[in-house]
Amino acid sequence: MGTRSILWFRRDLRISDHPALVAALSESDEIVPVFIIDSKLKERTGAKGLAYLAQSLHHLDDSLDNKLQVINGEPIEVLKKLQKKYDAQAVHISAEYEPFCAARDTEIESSGIKLVRTGSAYAIAPGRVLKPSDQTPYRVYTPFYRAWLAHGWRKPQVRPKSIAAVSVDSDSRQFPDWKVPAGVSITQAGEEAAMKRFKHFQKNGLDNYDEARNLAAIDGTSKMSAHLTWGEIHPRTLLAPLGQSKAHEVFRKEIAWREFYADVLFNNPKTETDYYAPQFSKMRYDKPGKQFKAWCEGKTGYPFVDAAMRQLLNEGWMHNRTRMVVASFLVKDLHLEWQLGERFFREHLVDYDVASNAHGWQWTAGCGTDASPYYRVFNPVEQGKRFDENGDYVRKYVPELAHLKGIEIHEPWNVLDGYLKDYPQPIVDHATERLESLARLDEIKASKPLPPIK
Repeated sequence: MGTRSILWFRRDLRISDHPALVAALSESDEIVPVFIIDSKLKERTGAKGLAYLAQSLHHLDDSLDNKLQVINGEPIEVLKKLQKKYDAQAVHISAEYEPFCAARDTEIESSGIKLVRTGSAYAIAPGRVLKPSDQTPYRVYTPFYRAWLAHGWRKPQVRPKSIAAVSVDSDSRQFPDWKVPAGVSITQAGEEAAMKRFKHFQKNGLDNYDEARNLAAIDGTSKMSAHLTWGEIHPRTLLAPLGQSKAHEVFRKEIAWREFYADVLFNNPKTETDYYAPQFSKMRYDKPGKQFKAWCEGKTGYPFVDAAMRQLLNEGWMHNRTRMVVASFLVKDLHLEWQLGERFFREHLVDYDVASNAHGWQWTAGCGTDASPYYRVFNPVEQGKRFDENGDYVRKYVPELAHLKGIEIHEPWNVLDGYLKDYPQPIVDHATERLESLARLDEIKASKPLPPIK
């Protein structure tokens, strides 16, 4: 019997460009590849995300010649049993930086298990990009992006030609039976699907990404978010073929936003649920009630908002432009706290990412990293007219309005038969609520002490 190392898969469900896999193989004759299903994973992942994960695990297993061990239990207990069973001391992992994950790994190490961290889910790990002047983290995206580019990243790791893994028994093949919820259609999972989609995007979408990414009705985004969330593809793989055109630069910046938010959360771990700008916790917010329920169900009476929410419910994914619109509507039109929306997204997104979700919500809510945030109030009608001009996006997800033509679909109240099929009336008046949200901002601004006179 030769040497053995455990490779603990988490959100890195691939074998290409996988530094921890390469490290485990380099020091062992055989590896013990394992995915652990613990109680916290099930608590922190919605039904759509779990269904996606279940599919992804089968695809990873195929890549490992059906030698992936999938075990239910708590990580410390499972890892110690595997160490004893296979006489494997080292446990190789991709480093994780989210507060919960980092705390879990620290607890595991304190139990006496040696974790060997190689690589992470990012081109540049959180905490690495610092201001050269004082070695502190960046708080604003644009200077972070410039420093992130200057720092640079390694080339993708080569895919191993062969993977020697231990034989498995039936007790270690506890694949979950998480089904896609009824009426829901989620994107295809797995490393192969990720590479196929990225090649399709390179050929059909990348070169006009800067313009097409905002148009909700077309297939103009990369659709890489779920694959990145579960680590079926690494951001370095996405960055490697990019050139210097404007479209390529915009796509590179989108990858950098993901890394920036991971860095912000790493340096401010409480902002997963707390306000990045703490004064916003003092703002007057309403209690969730019927209006929040209408938002959740896509029945606000604003077609662009409702189409987006129904896309989320139907597919576990939402177009990036409409994520901002529905978030603005929740916080600025309904005067509800962003955490309500963050939790709802967490429950329904297959691409749920702790840092991107929390800080994407805070950016739109106006309490995040943006420099002049709260005054930006998205007009749900004008956004629809601009980014779904022909109404195709609304028509797809809101059948009650499918009889309306072109741009008129965004204002059914101005069309004679707009409410022919029982589409709901607007639950609020946007113009009125915009002024109300700005008035509430003035209240907390007034309560702040004036700066000292210099």
